[in-house]
Amino acid sequence: MASDKTMSFKVEKDRSLKTKEILKEVYQALEEKGYNPINQIVGYILSGDPTYITSHKEARNIIKAIERDELLESMVKNYIGIED
Repeated sequence: MASDKTMSFKVEKDRSLKTKEILKEVYQALEEKGYNPINQIVGYILSGDPTYITSHKEARNIIKAIERDELLESMVKNYIGIED
């Protein structure tokens, strides 16, 4: 029998968590290869050029799973203390 309850779906929270996980994975891969992860990620965000991100541990492909504007939005929210 079907339920009369309405299901709730929250995309923003899940997306924010996914973005954070992706950024951590990419950061670790860059660090393992000896790069300055912050500089490389900033270079990628500003230019859109994926070659700023190492292909080690599929980091280059992983970071492409999120849009740069979403990544920047998430980082700004985190910086000023706004939780999704």
